[in-house]
Amino acid sequence: MSFPGRISVVTLGVTDLARSTAFYQALGWPLSARSQDDISFFRTAGALLALYSSRELAADALLPAHEQAGFRNITCAVNLATEAEVDEALATAVAAGATLLKPAQKVEWGGYSGYFADPDGHAWEVAYNPFWPLNDAGLPELP
Repeated sequence: MSFPGRISVVTLGVTDLARSTAFYQALGWPLSARSQDDISFFRTAGALLALYSSRELAADALLPAHEQAGFRNITCAVNLATEAEVDEALATAVAAGATLLKPAQKVEWGGYSGYFADPDGHAWEVAYNPFWPLNDAGLPELP
């Protein structure tokens, strides 16, 4: 069997589950009824987003806990249909408690993007890419 080419769940380690859950709800993301006291699930147009204790997530993966501030060698991204939608989404994130890392601007690859950090410092890019048309679910259509 080959390894399936899809991502089912992205789990972000968080230090305060209630705070992080409230943040993503403030973005307008619906909390799944499958959420429990120790884990939150959000259905997105693509993969599920899960929020779980950073320490417990590290222990589950048999890795040392890493709660340092700074870049964590990964970003998540949301692609939108227009530059105006990017500006609006970044403003919504900041109003919900995000830290603006990079204001939206034209970028060298021909699109428009900015970055914010959620309450636990996870970096999110919000982008408009004129070379990636979005399907009806809002996901990029790539050949």
